[in-house]
Amino acid sequence: MTPSDRLEAALKRLSAALDQIEAAAERRALADAGRIDMETELAVMQDDRARLAVELDGAAARARTLDHAAAEVAKRLERANATIRDVLGAVEAPAEG
Repeated sequence: MTPSDRLEAALKRLSAALDQIEAAAERRALADAGRIDMETELAVMQDDRARLAVELDGAAARARTLDHAAAEVAKRLERANATIRDVLGAVEAPAEG
């Protein structure tokens, strides 16, 4: 093998190595971009989760308030019903007698 053949073979190996380095750099750049996209998406999801947790807390508080109000209404209706029965009983009693 002549020196020029050895030089040509070395240059081919160097070119192949540079191609591999370039391909690896491109893969790394794509992986980094994907990682950044995932980190951004994760941050958005965490923000959404926090917002939804606040909304859920608010909805739960409103539900408790509505439950309390419904229980109060039920008590008042029960008292009103008892009062109406008492009045009707008082009206019917003299009519019977």
